[in-house]
Amino acid sequence: MHIPKIDISEIENEELNHSLLMDFYDAYSNYGFGYIINHGIEKGLVDQLFQVSKNFHAQPLSEKMKIALNDNHRGYIAINTSTDVNSKLAVVKKPNQSASFMMMREDTSELPNIYLSGPNQWPEMKKFREVLEEYSSQMTRLSKNLMRLALISAGVKDLSIMRSFEPATIWLRLLHYPPIPKNSPNDLYSSAPHTDFGCLTILAQDEIGGLQVQTKQGKWINVPKIEESFVVNVGDMLCRLTNGLLRSTPHRVINKSGKERFSCPFFFDPHVNTEIKPLKGTGKPKFSPINFSSFLRNELEASYEKHKQ
Repeated sequence: MHIPKIDISEIENEELNHSLLMDFYDAYSNYGFGYIINHGIEKGLVDQLFQVSKNFHAQPLSEKMKIALNDNHRGYIAINTSTDVNSKLAVVKKPNQSASFMMMREDTSELPNIYLSGPNQWPEMKKFREVLEEYSSQMTRLSKNLMRLALISAGVKDLSIMRSFEPATIWLRLLHYPPIPKNSPNDLYSSAPHTDFGCLTILAQDEIGGLQVQTKQGKWINVPKIEESFVVNVGDMLCRLTNGLLRSTPHRVINKSGKERFSCPFFFDPHVNTEIKPLKGTGKPKFSPINFSSFLRNELEASYEKHKQ
């Protein structure tokens, strides 16, 4: 069993191709995951992103800790400081075996009544900020097109919700997974089973493998790298907006390859003050309205040492 591959070469057309809409809906109503190809992002830029990520993670810990994760969720997240205790999919007591750098939207300052607003923390490294900002800019454009595709595929005709993504809440995470021992306990994960809490995740991953997705039948299937593709999945907020028509699917990472693994997920979410509720055209509402900011705060306070203080 494999997750589907979707050719999105016509995604910017004003009128979306019927077969593209059907392919997207079929993938995300059944799996919640898919590979997208012909996405328009140059391979050279993705390669640059992985190179600056490897350069960053290769620095001494003391250097990385100079920009340790702050209250606005930007900076370096050291290994053993993130535990997915909110996981509904496993009893998680051990921290995720990964370290990462987190970039979000670049705000000039903290804005009143906007949770997580603020400027990014940047390491003193050549080309690092330049590459991440260019990648995030291109991912934001791609994400807007994918959101439009997702909503139309689910039967939403009034796309005014797209205004809630101006500006969007974005997250670019540079993840480093050291190998975990082959004989390690079953409850030690590189990334514990979870669903993503936002709308869309666009993942660039290396060839090491380790990502697994849970099918409707409860089976875990591998999601290996396919050259010049991204792995895209739906998160909890888009699941709610589409009234459950598009699935937010459990996934996990287990890196027992004996090698270091690198991946770069980009998360695309609405403005934090958005009210999330099922949209017209998706049927009788199965979810109560929630405030994205309140939901986010609960997730981060449960999972990150920094937000528990």
